[in-house]
Amino acid sequence: MKYQSLAIDKPESLIFGSAPKPLTTRSGMVIGGGHVYPELNFTLPSMTITADTMPRVLEHYKEIINGALTRAVELEAEGVVIEFETLPPMTEFPEWGLSIARVLLDGMRAFESATGLKSVLRMTPNDNREFVRPPTMRSGYYLDRMLQLFESSAKEGAELLSIESVGGKELHDDALVNGDLAAVIFSQCCVGVRDMRYLWTTISEIASRHGVHAAGDTACGFGNTAMVLAEQKMIPRVFAATVRAVSAVRSLVAYECGAVGPGKDCGYENPFLKAITGYPMAMEGKTSACAHLSPLGNIAAATCDTWSNESVQNIKLLGGMAPTCYMEQLIYDCRMMNEAVNDGKEGIATYQRWTVRSDAGLDPQAYILTPTNVIRIANAIVSAKDHYRAGCAAALEALAIMREGSEAGCLHILEREKDWLDTMEETVGELPENEDDFIAEQLAFADRDKFLAAEYGL
Repeated sequence: MKYQSLAIDKPESLIFGSAPKPLTTRSGMVIGGGHVYPELNFTLPSMTITADTMPRVLEHYKEIINGALTRAVELEAEGVVIEFETLPPMTEFPEWGLSIARVLLDGMRAFESATGLKSVLRMTPNDNREFVRPPTMRSGYYLDRMLQLFESSAKEGAELLSIESVGGKELHDDALVNGDLAAVIFSQCCVGVRDMRYLWTTISEIASRHGVHAAGDTACGFGNTAMVLAEQKMIPRVFAATVRAVSAVRSLVAYECGAVGPGKDCGYENPFLKAITGYPMAMEGKTSACAHLSPLGNIAAATCDTWSNESVQNIKLLGGMAPTCYMEQLIYDCRMMNEAVNDGKEGIATYQRWTVRSDAGLDPQAYILTPTNVIRIANAIVSAKDHYRAGCAAALEALAIMREGSEAGCLHILEREKDWLDTMEETVGELPENEDDFIAEQLAFADRDKFLAAEYGL
């Protein structure tokens, strides 16, 4: 299906904790139903993962889940989302990933039985398909292993299926370094869209077979890579903001193919997707500094339905093990959001206004995420006739928003970056109207040592 209108078309309706299409878990948590839940994400300390070290790996995950859920009970959390992002060996050897998922699910079930704590597991196998160069996307060893882990973990009880897919990334990395917006649109909205359609049709079928939910993808390898490069002053922030707007077109395909949320936490494009689809979304902000720095620490909470920390290693801090400490931080953040919800429209509006205004004017990547600007860009996406034109429309709308904000004194753009607004606008304006012509043009430039067009049906 293609979305042709917005599920949320007014900025004041794009709020945290509530979505037009909430999701109910088996334990009774209603995500997007008027309550923001903490979503804990964690990983191992630096160590080698082999058959010999797997017993220690399992001990780490048992320690993580017991410590985090104990703290959740002590702080009287109403429910928690647990995300298990696999590391590459755990997907390459799906029996390892499944054994960890079982440890987490056993712990979650034990706590629910003993204390009544509601929880749900998001399973996020990492996308190993890029380990073959050039990547093979629709067949082969890595794809088979990844799908096997999706299938077995869904059967075991993981209710939310997600991934940070990489289709098109082999072209997008160069596009970022070269500041090539045309190549960004090609890699995300032509190449990436085709991979998303293939992959998410399959994931949705797996979810349906086991009565679980295809939750959503993220353009982490695209938009977040741009954000990190901008933070390191390697590319302009206005370019990274434009990449983020374009990334929504790619991530939207998961929902066109059956995903129902909550969208995965590191997708900062999720507010656009929530406005378009009406499904709930995870977000991460200030509490993700353990994994990456960003200019979006507060504004990310403005529209979230679960609030995440990205990924924290299981290491000892002064207060306790890091995942336990981050569970506490997330719960306190969610308490504040839920108190605002309890105060009704006035409380929601006030809290959201603070989260937005504290970030929006300081960085273009934050500015495009204000509810008003999200609605504008989302509307540009659904008004376009195809994904290619939607990518162009998202870019142009983001550029217009940044230009207007700068001229009105609402947005700070570095003087050296202002010319990029004109350059990018000219780039999009010169692109072919027809997608087939655009694809032919871009294929002539593509590095065939890195990219196999046939793997994307091109």
